[in-house]
Amino acid sequence: MIGFALTGSFCTISKALETMKSLVLQGYDILPIMSENVYNTNTRFACFEDVRKRAVEISGKKIIHTITEAEPLGPKIKLDAMIVCPCTGNTLSKIANGITDTSVTMATKAHLRNNNPLLIALASNDALSANLKNIATLMSRKNVYFVPMHQDDPINKPHSLVAEFDLVENSLRFALLGKQDPKIFI
Repeated sequence: MIGFALTGSFCTISKALETMKSLVLQGYDILPIMSENVYNTNTRFACFEDVRKRAVEISGKKIIHTITEAEPLGPKIKLDAMIVCPCTGNTLSKIANGITDTSVTMATKAHLRNNNPLLIALASNDALSANLKNIATLMSRKNVYFVPMHQDDPINKPHSLVAEFDLVENSLRFALLGKQDPKIFI
């Protein structure tokens, strides 16, 4: 089973849900996990009820969305891998610095106890500034891998990086073999 966590990069949630659907169509058993913000926040991009409904329809499973629901993912519910897609700069920072105060950060902490892969599909406007050190920290950490990423708008958002969501499945294959997708930056 693959944990699939969504965090609050709201403009990329629809792409993330398409990625989740693609993985299911390829035969992966997906367990949806949502940050509290994604689970409870309406935005100009989507109504939270629609996001919830779509994740349940795609996965066929109940969404994990609280810290207490996420805690058993390491010791009791073992995942083959976990994907954070999209992963905000805020969540990236918390994972890099061992902060466990959301359902997604608890899920990643609990999951990493089993030494299984964590795959990060970053979507952050501050990746090449305030969060660059957190990317480096996680790149050097065992069992943490990144989906290839690029600057989505170098002129207007010079510090932004976003993962190539179409490459999540390929990156997952690498991660399950204990390897980083070699095309980390596109």
